Amino acid sequence: MTLMLALIRAFLTGGFLCAAAQILIDRTRLTPARILTGYVVAGVVLGALGLYRPLMDFAGAGASVPLTGFGYLISEGVREAVAERGALGILTGPLTAASGGIAAALGAGLLAALLFDSRV
Repeated sequence: MTLMLALIRAFLTGGFLCAAAQILIDRTRLTPARILTGYVVAGVVLGALGLYRPLMDFAGAGASVPLTGFGYLISEGVREAVAERGALGILTGPLTAASGGIAAALGAGLLAALLFDSRV
């Protein structure tokens, strides 16, 4: 039962974040790129203020997978790197924290490009 509740919380939280973005796309003149950028910035700001961690604890992947989770990951990377390396951590922290996800995205993109024809 605990697993089922965790899955429901993740689904509802992630669904809410995605639905909110879709409403912004449909009802405003904001471009999708601006909305996505806003989600990343919101994740950074909420992470820096310490407000995103409780959401991650509650929703798990429902909060870590959307772009707000990427922003949170960046803010945590900066926080940890600054504590370890000082001001240099401002530059190295986000890259170190997000390197696994970036590498996975690049690898998946390369694999898809090799396996499939990209005709439009």
